[in-house]
Amino acid sequence: MVIAMGFEGSANKLGIGIIKDGEVLSNPRRTFITPPGTGFLPAETAQHHQSKILDLTEEALKTAGITPSDVDVLCYTKGPGMAPPLMSVAVVARTLAQLWKKPIIGVNHCIGHIEMGRAVTGAKNPTVLYVSGGNTQVIAYSQQRYRIFGETIDIAVGNCLDRFARVLRLSNDPSPGFNIEQLAKQGVKYLAIPYTVKGMDVSFSGILSYIEEKADGLISSGQYTPADLCFSLQETIFAMLVEITERAMAHCGSNEVLLVGGVGCNIRLQEMMGQMAKERGALLHATDDRYCIDNGAMIAQAGLCEFNSGVTTKLDDTFITQRFRTDEVHVGWRS
Repeated sequence: MVIAMGFEGSANKLGIGIIKDGEVLSNPRRTFITPPGTGFLPAETAQHHQSKILDLTEEALKTAGITPSDVDVLCYTKGPGMAPPLMSVAVVARTLAQLWKKPIIGVNHCIGHIEMGRAVTGAKNPTVLYVSGGNTQVIAYSQQRYRIFGETIDIAVGNCLDRFARVLRLSNDPSPGFNIEQLAKQGVKYLAIPYTVKGMDVSFSGILSYIEEKADGLISSGQYTPADLCFSLQETIFAMLVEITERAMAHCGSNEVLLVGGVGCNIRLQEMMGQMAKERGALLHATDDRYCIDNGAMIAQAGLCEFNSGVTTKLDDTFITQRFRTDEVHVGWRS
Protein backbone atom coordinates (compact mmCIF):
# COMPACT_ATOMS: atom_id res chain seq x y z
CA MET A 1 0.00 0.00 0.00
CA VAL A 2 1.54 3.29 -1.13
CA ILE A 3 0.53 6.59 0.48
CA ALA A 4 1.12 9.82 -1.46
CA MET A 5 0.71 13.36 -0.15
CA GLY A 6 0.01 16.08 -2.70
CA PHE A 7 0.53 19.84 -2.41
CA GLU A 8 -1.37 22.12 -4.81
CA GLY A 9 -1.10 25.92 -4.96
CA SER A 10 -0.85 27.01 -8.60
CA ALA A 11 -3.50 29.75 -8.30
CA ASN A 12 -5.86 30.95 -5.54
CA LYS A 13 -6.65 27.47 -4.20
CA LEU A 14 -4.32 25.88 -1.67
CA GLY A 15 -4.94 22.16 -1.25
CA ILE A 16 -3.23 19.24 0.45
CA GLY A 17 -4.48 15.75 -0.31
CA ILE A 18 -3.50 12.28 0.84
CA ILE A 19 -4.12 9.24 -1.37
CA LYS A 20 -3.66 5.57 -0.46
CA ASP A 21 -3.62 3.43 -3.61
CA GLY A 22 -6.34 5.53 -5.23
CA GLU A 23 -8.43 6.02 -2.06
CA VAL A 24 -8.75 9.64 -0.90
CA LEU A 25 -7.92 9.76 2.82
CA SER A 26 -8.11 13.55 3.15
CA ASN A 27 -8.34 16.56 0.85
CA PRO A 28 -8.66 19.88 2.72
CA ARG A 29 -8.51 23.14 0.76
CA ARG A 30 -8.39 26.89 1.39
CA THR A 31 -9.34 29.55 -1.16
CA PHE A 32 -7.95 33.09 -1.36
CA ILE A 33 -11.05 35.24 -1.94
CA THR A 34 -10.75 38.88 -2.99
CA PRO A 35 -13.40 41.67 -2.96
CA PRO A 36 -16.03 41.85 -5.77
CA GLY A 37 -14.73 43.40 -8.98
CA THR A 38 -11.13 42.34 -8.33
CA GLY A 39 -8.92 39.40 -9.22
CA PHE A 40 -6.13 37.79 -7.21
CA LEU A 41 -2.55 39.05 -7.53
CA PRO A 42 0.43 36.66 -7.45
CA ALA A 43 2.20 38.14 -4.42
CA GLU A 44 -0.96 38.36 -2.29
CA THR A 45 -1.95 34.83 -3.27
CA ALA A 46 1.49 33.54 -2.27
CA GLN A 47 1.16 35.26 1.13
CA HIS A 48 -2.21 33.56 1.61
CA HIS A 49 -0.71 30.14 0.86
CA GLN A 50 2.25 30.77 3.15
CA SER A 51 -0.05 31.70 6.03
CA LYS A 52 -2.25 28.59 5.65
CA ILE A 53 -0.02 25.76 4.47
CA LEU A 54 1.39 24.46 7.76
CA ASP A 55 -2.01 24.31 9.46
CA LEU A 56 -3.44 22.66 6.34
CA THR A 57 -0.65 20.06 6.38
CA GLU A 58 -1.52 19.17 9.97
CA GLU A 59 -5.22 19.02 9.10
CA ALA A 60 -4.60 16.71 6.14
CA LEU A 61 -2.52 14.29 8.26
CA LYS A 62 -5.02 14.35 11.15
CA THR A 63 -8.05 13.76 8.90
CA ALA A 64 -6.25 10.89 7.15
CA GLY A 65 -5.32 9.40 10.50
CA ILE A 66 -1.64 9.03 9.63
CA THR A 67 1.73 10.45 10.65
CA PRO A 68 4.58 11.68 8.42
CA SER A 69 6.30 8.31 8.83
CA ASP A 70 3.37 6.65 7.02
CA VAL A 71 3.80 8.81 3.90
CA ASP A 72 5.74 7.12 1.10
CA VAL A 73 6.11 10.02 -1.34
CA LEU A 74 5.50 13.78 -1.41
CA CYS A 75 4.14 15.36 -4.58
CA TYR A 76 3.87 19.04 -5.45
CA THR A 77 2.59 21.09 -8.38
CA LYS A 78 5.56 21.97 -10.56
CA GLY A 79 3.44 23.99 -13.01
CA PRO A 80 1.77 25.49 -14.93
CA GLY A 81 0.53 28.33 -12.75
CA MET A 82 1.41 31.63 -11.08
CA ALA A 83 5.05 31.70 -10.02
CA PRO A 84 4.89 33.12 -6.46
CA PRO A 85 2.11 30.76 -5.25
CA LEU A 86 3.79 27.80 -6.96
CA MET A 87 7.11 28.61 -5.32
CA SER A 88 5.56 29.05 -1.86
CA VAL A 89 4.10 25.55 -1.97
CA ALA A 90 7.10 23.93 -3.66
CA VAL A 91 9.44 25.23 -0.95
CA VAL A 92 7.31 23.64 1.77
CA ALA A 93 7.05 20.31 -0.07
CA ARG A 94 10.80 20.30 -0.71
CA THR A 95 11.56 21.12 2.95
CA LEU A 96 9.22 18.42 4.28
CA ALA A 97 10.72 15.86 1.90
CA GLN A 98 14.12 16.52 3.44
CA LEU A 99 12.88 16.66 7.04
CA TRP A 100 10.83 13.48 6.67
CA LYS A 101 13.43 11.81 4.41
CA LYS A 102 10.90 11.03 1.67
CA PRO A 103 11.15 10.97 -2.14
CA ILE A 104 9.53 13.87 -3.96
CA ILE A 105 7.81 14.23 -7.35
CA GLY A 106 7.07 17.41 -9.30
CA VAL A 107 3.65 17.00 -10.94
CA ASN A 108 2.15 18.68 -13.98
CA HIS A 109 -1.05 20.41 -12.80
CA CYS A 110 -3.00 19.44 -15.93
CA ILE A 111 -2.00 15.77 -15.64
CA GLY A 112 -3.21 15.93 -12.03
CA HIS A 113 -6.67 16.93 -13.21
CA ILE A 114 -6.76 14.18 -15.83
CA GLU A 115 -5.55 11.36 -13.57
CA MET A 116 -7.88 12.39 -10.75
CA GLY A 117 -10.78 12.51 -13.21
CA ARG A 118 -9.93 9.05 -14.54
CA ALA A 119 -9.61 7.64 -11.02
CA VAL A 120 -12.87 9.11 -9.71
CA THR A 121 -15.07 8.39 -12.75
CA GLY A 122 -13.54 5.14 -13.98
CA ALA A 123 -13.02 6.56 -17.48
CA LYS A 124 -10.73 4.27 -19.44
CA ASN A 125 -9.43 6.19 -22.46
CA PRO A 126 -11.53 9.35 -22.80
CA THR A 127 -11.17 12.44 -24.90
CA VAL A 128 -10.54 15.08 -22.22
CA LEU A 129 -11.84 18.65 -22.11
CA TYR A 130 -9.71 20.48 -19.55
CA VAL A 131 -11.29 23.84 -18.69
CA SER A 132 -10.17 26.10 -15.87
CA GLY A 133 -9.18 29.66 -14.99
CA GLY A 134 -5.75 29.22 -16.55
CA ASN A 135 -6.15 26.47 -19.14
CA THR A 136 -8.44 25.36 -21.95
CA GLN A 137 -7.37 22.24 -23.84
CA VAL A 138 -8.88 19.27 -25.68
CA ILE A 139 -6.64 16.28 -24.97
CA ALA A 140 -6.38 12.63 -26.00
CA TYR A 141 -3.88 9.97 -24.94
CA SER A 142 -1.54 8.40 -27.50
CA GLN A 143 1.81 6.62 -27.18
CA GLN A 144 2.57 7.62 -23.59
CA ARG A 145 1.71 11.30 -24.02
CA TYR A 146 -1.42 13.35 -23.47
CA ARG A 147 -1.71 14.99 -26.88
CA ILE A 148 -3.29 18.42 -27.23
CA PHE A 149 -5.79 18.44 -30.10
CA GLY A 150 -6.99 22.00 -29.57
CA GLU A 151 -6.69 24.83 -27.09
CA THR A 152 -7.33 28.50 -26.47
CA ILE A 153 -5.08 30.79 -28.46
CA ASP A 154 -5.41 33.61 -25.91
CA ILE A 155 -7.16 33.53 -22.52
CA ALA A 156 -8.67 30.49 -20.80
CA VAL A 157 -12.43 30.00 -20.61
CA GLY A 158 -12.41 30.34 -16.82
CA ASN A 159 -10.49 33.59 -17.08
CA CYS A 160 -13.10 34.89 -19.54
CA LEU A 161 -15.92 34.08 -17.09
CA ASP A 162 -14.01 35.48 -14.10
CA ARG A 163 -13.29 38.77 -15.84
CA PHE A 164 -16.90 39.22 -16.90
CA ALA A 165 -17.93 38.56 -13.29
CA ARG A 166 -15.72 41.52 -12.36
CA VAL A 167 -17.58 43.72 -14.87
CA LEU A 168 -20.85 42.81 -13.14
CA ARG A 169 -19.16 43.11 -9.72
CA LEU A 170 -20.28 39.62 -8.71
CA SER A 171 -18.91 38.12 -5.52
CA ASN A 172 -15.75 36.02 -5.67
CA ASP A 173 -17.19 33.79 -2.93
CA PRO A 174 -17.11 30.83 -3.51
CA SER A 175 -15.92 31.70 -7.04
CA PRO A 176 -16.88 34.20 -9.77
CA GLY A 177 -17.57 31.41 -12.27
CA PHE A 178 -20.00 29.72 -9.87
CA ASN A 179 -21.89 33.00 -9.38
CA ILE A 180 -22.11 33.56 -13.15
CA GLU A 181 -23.51 30.03 -13.47
CA GLN A 182 -26.23 30.72 -10.90
CA LEU A 183 -27.17 34.07 -12.48
CA ALA A 184 -27.27 32.51 -15.97
CA LYS A 185 -30.04 30.16 -14.81
CA GLN A 186 -32.32 33.23 -14.58
CA GLY A 187 -31.44 34.49 -18.08
CA VAL A 188 -34.14 34.30 -20.75
CA LYS A 189 -33.00 36.62 -23.54
CA TYR A 190 -30.04 35.62 -25.74
CA LEU A 191 -27.59 38.24 -26.99
CA ALA A 192 -25.81 37.22 -30.19
CA ILE A 193 -22.09 37.50 -29.49
CA PRO A 194 -19.04 36.41 -31.52
CA TYR A 195 -18.47 32.66 -31.88
CA THR A 196 -14.77 32.11 -32.38
CA VAL A 197 -13.64 28.62 -33.34
CA LYS A 198 -10.49 28.43 -35.48
CA GLY A 199 -9.99 24.85 -36.61
CA MET A 200 -9.46 22.95 -33.39
CA ASP A 201 -8.63 26.08 -31.38
CA VAL A 202 -10.82 28.66 -29.66
CA SER A 203 -10.43 32.33 -28.80
CA PHE A 204 -12.14 34.12 -25.91
CA SER A 205 -10.47 37.53 -25.68
CA GLY A 206 -12.54 39.09 -28.48
CA ILE A 207 -15.77 37.68 -27.02
CA LEU A 208 -14.88 39.13 -23.63
CA SER A 209 -14.05 42.56 -25.12
CA TYR A 210 -17.32 42.58 -27.07
CA ILE A 211 -19.55 41.81 -24.09
CA GLU A 212 -17.54 44.02 -21.71
CA GLU A 213 -18.02 47.04 -23.98
CA LYS A 214 -21.75 46.47 -24.40
CA ALA A 215 -22.70 45.36 -20.89
CA ASP A 216 -23.28 48.72 -19.19
CA GLY A 217 -25.34 50.16 -22.05
CA LEU A 218 -27.47 47.05 -22.50
CA ILE A 219 -28.20 46.78 -18.77
CA SER A 220 -28.83 50.49 -18.14
CA SER A 221 -31.19 50.72 -21.14
CA GLY A 222 -33.18 47.76 -19.87
CA GLN A 223 -32.64 45.76 -23.05
CA TYR A 224 -30.89 42.94 -21.22
CA THR A 225 -30.46 41.96 -17.58
CA PRO A 226 -27.14 40.83 -16.07
CA ALA A 227 -28.67 37.32 -15.99
CA ASP A 228 -29.37 37.51 -19.75
CA LEU A 229 -25.74 38.42 -20.44
CA CYS A 230 -24.40 35.62 -18.23
CA PHE A 231 -26.75 33.19 -20.00
CA SER A 232 -25.65 34.42 -23.44
CA LEU A 233 -21.94 34.24 -22.61
CA GLN A 234 -22.20 30.71 -21.20
CA GLU A 235 -24.27 29.35 -24.08
CA THR A 236 -21.86 30.72 -26.68
CA ILE A 237 -18.54 29.72 -25.18
CA PHE A 238 -19.78 26.31 -24.06
CA ALA A 239 -21.09 25.59 -27.57
CA MET A 240 -17.59 26.36 -28.87
CA LEU A 241 -16.05 23.91 -26.40
CA VAL A 242 -18.55 21.17 -27.25
CA GLU A 243 -17.81 21.64 -30.97
CA ILE A 244 -14.05 21.15 -30.71
CA THR A 245 -14.46 18.28 -28.23
CA GLU A 246 -16.81 16.45 -30.60
CA ARG A 247 -14.38 16.95 -33.47
CA ALA A 248 -11.56 15.44 -31.39
CA MET A 249 -13.78 12.50 -30.44
CA ALA A 250 -14.59 11.88 -34.10
CA HIS A 251 -10.91 12.01 -35.02
CA CYS A 252 -9.95 9.54 -32.26
CA GLY A 253 -12.97 7.27 -32.61
CA SER A 254 -13.60 7.92 -28.91
CA ASN A 255 -16.73 6.83 -27.07
CA GLU A 256 -15.93 8.62 -23.79
CA VAL A 257 -15.48 12.27 -22.86
CA LEU A 258 -14.06 13.45 -19.53
CA LEU A 259 -14.61 16.97 -18.18
CA VAL A 260 -11.90 18.22 -15.80
CA GLY A 261 -10.83 21.55 -14.33
CA GLY A 262 -12.76 24.13 -12.33
CA VAL A 263 -15.16 25.06 -15.15
CA GLY A 264 -15.94 21.35 -15.54
CA CYS A 265 -18.16 21.66 -12.43
CA ASN A 266 -20.57 23.87 -14.40
CA ILE A 267 -23.86 21.98 -14.68
CA ARG A 268 -24.85 23.71 -17.94
CA LEU A 269 -21.57 22.69 -19.58
CA GLN A 270 -22.12 19.14 -18.35
CA GLU A 271 -25.66 19.18 -19.84
CA MET A 272 -24.46 20.40 -23.24
CA MET A 273 -21.54 17.98 -23.33
CA GLY A 274 -23.81 15.17 -22.17
CA GLN A 275 -26.28 15.85 -24.98
CA MET A 276 -23.50 15.74 -27.56
CA ALA A 277 -22.13 12.51 -26.08
CA LYS A 278 -25.60 10.93 -26.08
CA GLU A 279 -26.11 11.77 -29.75
CA ARG A 280 -22.78 10.05 -30.51
CA GLY A 281 -23.58 7.02 -28.37
CA ALA A 282 -20.77 8.03 -26.04
CA LEU A 283 -20.44 8.42 -22.26
CA LEU A 284 -19.82 11.65 -20.38
CA HIS A 285 -17.64 11.48 -17.27
CA ALA A 286 -17.67 14.46 -14.89
CA THR A 287 -16.99 15.09 -11.19
CA ASP A 288 -18.19 17.57 -8.59
CA ASP A 289 -16.32 20.47 -7.01
CA ARG A 290 -14.35 18.20 -4.65
CA TYR A 291 -12.18 17.05 -7.53
CA CYS A 292 -12.92 19.42 -10.45
CA ILE A 293 -11.64 22.47 -8.57
CA ASP A 294 -7.88 22.53 -7.84
CA ASN A 295 -7.09 20.22 -4.92
CA GLY A 296 -4.21 18.36 -3.33
CA ALA A 297 -5.58 14.87 -3.94
CA MET A 298 -5.24 15.25 -7.71
CA ILE A 299 -1.54 16.06 -7.32
CA ALA A 300 -1.13 13.07 -5.02
CA GLN A 301 -2.93 10.82 -7.53
CA ALA A 302 -0.78 11.89 -10.49
CA GLY A 303 2.34 11.66 -8.33
CA LEU A 304 1.29 8.17 -7.24
CA CYS A 305 0.99 7.13 -10.89
CA GLU A 306 4.53 8.37 -11.55
CA PHE A 307 5.92 6.85 -8.35
CA ASN A 308 4.43 3.43 -9.14
CA SER A 309 6.07 3.59 -12.58
CA GLY A 310 9.47 4.14 -10.96
CA VAL A 311 9.73 7.92 -11.35
CA THR A 312 10.89 10.41 -8.70
CA THR A 313 12.32 13.91 -8.97
CA LYS A 314 15.90 14.67 -7.97
CA LEU A 315 16.07 17.26 -5.19
CA ASP A 316 18.11 19.58 -7.42
CA ASP A 317 15.28 19.47 -9.98
CA THR A 318 12.48 20.39 -7.57
CA PHE A 319 11.94 23.81 -9.08
CA ILE A 320 8.78 25.17 -10.68
CA THR A 321 7.94 25.72 -14.34
CA GLN A 322 5.33 28.41 -14.95
CA ARG A 323 4.68 27.24 -18.50
CA PHE A 324 4.61 23.46 -18.25
CA ARG A 325 2.80 21.92 -21.22
CA THR A 326 0.54 18.90 -20.77
CA ASP A 327 2.21 17.11 -23.69
CA GLU A 328 5.71 17.52 -22.22
CA VAL A 329 5.08 14.77 -19.67
CA HIS A 330 6.06 11.18 -20.40
CA VAL A 331 3.03 9.15 -19.28
CA GLY A 332 4.98 6.00 -18.41
CA TRP A 333 2.23 4.52 -16.24
CA ARG A 334 -0.10 3.97 -19.22
CA SER A 335 0.55 1.34 -21.87
